[in-house]
Amino acid sequence: MSGGDVSQLRVALDRNKRADYLAGGSAGRKFDSATKDGLKRWQKAAGYQADGRITVGTKEWQKLRSEQGPARPAPKPKPKGPSVPAACKVKGRVLCASKKDDKLRYYENGSLKMTIDARFGCASDRTREGTFTVFRKVRNDWSYLYDTPMKFSMYFSGGQAVHYSYDFKARGYNGCSHGCVNTRDWSRTEQLFAKIRVGDRVVVHR
Repeated sequence: MSGGDVSQLRVALDRNKRADYLAGGSAGRKFDSATKDGLKRWQKAAGYQADGRITVGTKEWQKLRSEQGPARPAPKPKPKGPSVPAACKVKGRVLCASKKDDKLRYYENGSLKMTIDARFGCASDRTREGTFTVFRKVRNDWSYLYDTPMKFSMYFSGGQAVHYSYDFKARGYNGCSHGCVNTRDWSRTEQLFAKIRVGDRVVVHR
């Protein structure tokens, strides 16, 4: 009920060309319930009496061993996507701004289409968090309050908007916004501006 013969049996069941009759893997030298169940499934498929018994050296044993294939490659781990709220993956177009990794992601019908760097407001001018909608778009806007251009502005909460920032482009994360979601990739921000419509969702999260 244990030992080298059981190890060979488990490997033959695990690597069988018909199917994997030992889903838990072939490691081990003990004839446990999983081994017996796997053997019974193979016996039934091969036309033998499915009693969960097999004798080393018999034709049944030789047939089982002859069906042994090479070791199966280990399954590749599925790449982990970004951790985002469910509100980012709904039907339609969504701008999903993450304070956790300073990224702005664009989703269409739950599928990630674009990721670009983002910068948020300082503690004194915190970028509001939550789910909003774009209520106004201005391609060449200007902030008279802060005397700075706001290219490709997509307003989602009061005076806060997603927009391209020359300051972010120049200084990176050495500075911060006055509450807006800043981008520094002109081309991609322009593409987003062309895709996003008034009424589309904006999600700001951490």
